Amino acid sequence: MTTYDERASLSDLTDTADRVRRSVERVIEGKPEAVRLSLTVLLAEGHLLIEDVPGVGKTMLAKALARSIDCTVRRIQFTPDLLPSDVTGVSIYDQQRKDFEFKPGAIFAQIVIGDEINRASPKTQSALLESMEERQVTIDGHTYRLPDPFMVVATQNPVEMEGTYPLPEAQRDRFMARISIGYPSPEAELEMLDVHGGSSPVSPLDDLQPVAHADDVAKLIEAVRSVHVADTVRRYAVDLVTATRNHPELRLGASPRATLQLLRAAKATAALAGREYALPDDVQSLAVPVLAHRLLPTAQAQLNRRTAEQIVLEILRHTPVPEAAAQAWREPYGRSSDRGL
Repeated sequence: MTTYDERASLSDLTDTADRVRRSVERVIEGKPEAVRLSLTVLLAEGHLLIEDVPGVGKTMLAKALARSIDCTVRRIQFTPDLLPSDVTGVSIYDQQRKDFEFKPGAIFAQIVIGDEINRASPKTQSALLESMEERQVTIDGHTYRLPDPFMVVATQNPVEMEGTYPLPEAQRDRFMARISIGYPSPEAELEMLDVHGGSSPVSPLDDLQPVAHADDVAKLIEAVRSVHVADTVRRYAVDLVTATRNHPELRLGASPRATLQLLRAAKATAALAGREYALPDDVQSLAVPVLAHRLLPTAQAQLNRRTAEQIVLEILRHTPVPEAAAQAWREPYGRSSDRGL
């Protein structure tokens, strides 16, 4: 049975998330889906990869999300000469104390913005692996915990761009979702020129103030964890991921980590909609952003110009959706009268 406190938490979640969404949309206009997915990943305790061509607002979206929350924020500008120690930190010998002192790197923040992550060498990219998965950093045999909540928002240009290194499979798998912002509509672009194209242009980030605290986000994450996922919805997610491993046009399917993150994102989507239970629709809406970047098409599929996104959409069309009465998705909560609704 759902308690009063749980219902209040979900109500607080939708109110707080709506404030953050409106704050980000003051900067990123006309892209509500990108903003919604960013919030979903944040509340699902994941990491976000924003991939698109230069100049469409990738870094602006990451900064707007970070500035809308009163938390510690660090930015890492990934370049070919960036070292792993610049990211994680380094132990420096203190001659006065005659001992090594740890100097934390840029990864020690609650929201870390990794700008143009695929311009760094694979060695430096791999420095993020432990921190993104285990939320800790190990240096010289000592383990240092990262703050809560912790989220990496990375941007990258398409691999066809000059001077980029493709992210290793293990690195891509640690990002819960990949989104693309795309070009703005002509109307949104004209409005951008009116607002920011004057004689004294002002950055839209300058007036952005925090609308939520890091402690509030931590409580909202706890509320998302309490969202119920029925066995049939779990099976549906597993069926989708299994289909990627057996698809003839894929040489690498989605990992078990992908299944876990797909369900976590579905729970966050349900909570943002004010529901205490996840639906198959939540899983469907997240399949492409959560699964596609983990998949590797075969050489023949690439010759046929088949993308991972197209293959995921095909899998969605051919995977049976569980059929049940709406009441079945929220079985643990009993009848409506039992829940006080």
